[in-house]
Amino acid sequence: MDNISLIKSARRVVFQGEPGSYSHLAAREALPGCEAVPAPTFEDAFAAIREGAADLGLIPIENSLHGRIADIHHLLPDAPLFILGEHFHRVRHQLMAIPGATLSSIRTVVSQEPALGQCRNIVRELGLKRQLWADTAGAARHVAEVKDKTLAAVASKLAAEIHGLTILKSDVEDANHNVTRFLIMSRESEIAANPGEPVITTFIFRVRNVPAALYKALGGFATNGVNMTKLESYQLEGSFNATQFFADIDGHPEQHNVQLALEELEFFTSSLKILGVYSAHPFRRTLKN
Repeated sequence: MDNISLIKSARRVVFQGEPGSYSHLAAREALPGCEAVPAPTFEDAFAAIREGAADLGLIPIENSLHGRIADIHHLLPDAPLFILGEHFHRVRHQLMAIPGATLSSIRTVVSQEPALGQCRNIVRELGLKRQLWADTAGAARHVAEVKDKTLAAVASKLAAEIHGLTILKSDVEDANHNVTRFLIMSRESEIAANPGEPVITTFIFRVRNVPAALYKALGGFATNGVNMTKLESYQLEGSFNATQFFADIDGHPEQHNVQLALEELEFFTSSLKILGVYSAHPFRRTLKN
């Protein structure tokens, strides 16, 4: 966890979703000293940070099974917000029902489509009918409200606690590598120190309209030995051309090789915006093994 002052002084963190969602659980995990407050949409979460209703936001940006969260990539360029840190949350699905229900009494399981898709084995093993819901926490709330012993939900442990449900079977996901990466965001910018520890620099850029612009823009990272861990493109204003890019690199802008690579990038771009310079989460060490 980053130790910069804006994170240390924060009191409220906003997350998208309802109480008991995986984003809620991740917010409590990443920022245990903050009050976690829900927002119905990502736009509402960004507005809460921007307008000061929350000090920070914990925003999911990508999942190891489902890839990038497209809404966030389109909101980030125009949002006057900055990245202060990151958090990796291991998603663990729980099969839950009302008190008194058992594995033999349930007939239907309700949850979000991705969650049910990640728990095919238990659904098949118990012969359950699938019922789709907008989100996992909402599915848990629905099961608690209808009070039907034949109905179960797949959701988080926190959702079971909030809605008074009994966990019939823990960690029912088929794969143990379901991880969501979250960004800790603020309306104020604060750059992590450069003590020699692993640092991530995140930025957005647009290439100039010249031949091989992207190739030339990225060449500086290769020649200066800077590792680019993420590069994603997306279209703007109805264009079918990939004109804007979101990137993460290992390193701090104060490091000489990173500085040279960014200078070369800027020469071939029409715009470049650094969204954050922050400590790499310890989870990244496991990715290199």
